[in-house]
Amino acid sequence: MLRLWKPLIKRSKLEKVKLTLSSNSYDIFIGSGLLSDSELIGRHIGKKSVFIISNKSVANHYLDRLISSLSGFDFGVYLIPEGEQFKNLRTVEEIISVMIKKGANRTSTILALGGGVVGDTAGFVAAIFQRGIPFLQIPTTLLAQVDSSVGGKTAVNHEDGKNMIGAFYQPKTVIVDTDTLNTLPKREVSTGLAEIIKHGILADRSYFDWIEKNISKLLRLDSETLEYVVAGSCRIKAEIVSEDELETGKRALLNLGHTFGHAIETATGYSKWLHGEAVGAGLVMAADLSFRLGMCALDDAKRIKALVTDAGLPFAPPASLEEETFLRLMSRDKKVDETGLRFVLVNGGIGSAALVERVPIEKLRATLQARENLCSGV
Repeated sequence: MLRLWKPLIKRSKLEKVKLTLSSNSYDIFIGSGLLSDSELIGRHIGKKSVFIISNKSVANHYLDRLISSLSGFDFGVYLIPEGEQFKNLRTVEEIISVMIKKGANRTSTILALGGGVVGDTAGFVAAIFQRGIPFLQIPTTLLAQVDSSVGGKTAVNHEDGKNMIGAFYQPKTVIVDTDTLNTLPKREVSTGLAEIIKHGILADRSYFDWIEKNISKLLRLDSETLEYVVAGSCRIKAEIVSEDELETGKRALLNLGHTFGHAIETATGYSKWLHGEAVGAGLVMAADLSFRLGMCALDDAKRIKALVTDAGLPFAPPASLEEETFLRLMSRDKKVDETGLRFVLVNGGIGSAALVERVPIEKLRATLQARENLCSGV
């Protein structure tokens, strides 16, 4: 158990979390009003050429604020259409075409202003444009602030699988302006809570306990509570990534709930379920399978299901997703190796997880069949 979170105390305006790597270490800055901090943003941009990647809804709220902090910089803008279904190679090619027309070069810096789709896509463009240029993550959704902006995973989807085309490519920094959460729809708040709950399950039971007690504050966007949980989750993820940047071991634990969740997203065409909603159901399915394998007490599995539900997330996969389709889609998961399909499961209770190989097929099928009875002991 990592125990990386800190008791809630009176906070300073700016919180800084260090992500330490063998090379390309960087800071994660968390606080209110950071989009207007021209000095903070400017010192992480190399030359004068900047290319902003965002989407329309985020741009309507925050693009002008960011641009006002870029005095003296030359910049271009590309707005990705809304939705996970546009996180693909077609969008990447369109962005690169615009960058070339705008005169972007190897000294340019990409600013990713938005949620997970924007950050993942912009990061992948940065990784491949002219063999790699710097980029900054400026996440504006709860999910991106606590998870996808941190750690250097960049990718786009393929019609046959989530995040199948990508690279490990670290940003120069991550700048989290928690004021951007004030315009976040309730559904997007819930989807971010899925990743926060995941961090408690896999790394720190006391953090999970704290989330349970404060879930109502998080849902109503209490600013102090949100800043605290963003920093807490960033610390947990930064510690894990620092030990295993390229996911050859421990970092795989961050995929808890994602084998099930990615199958749900793929089956629904990346358009009906948000990522965090699929992960929420995936966490409950992982808890159920953990219980069936004797790795997790039923009471802990029930707590996981209850917290996912309290966060406003679905706890079961879509009824239309048939068992054989689920198995087929999971077999394409990136965690599949020569031993077959592997799952990250709760290991000994909330606060610890393990990567498990060769799960008995009858146990897996029982979880897939449980649906509404997940984590009920049936």
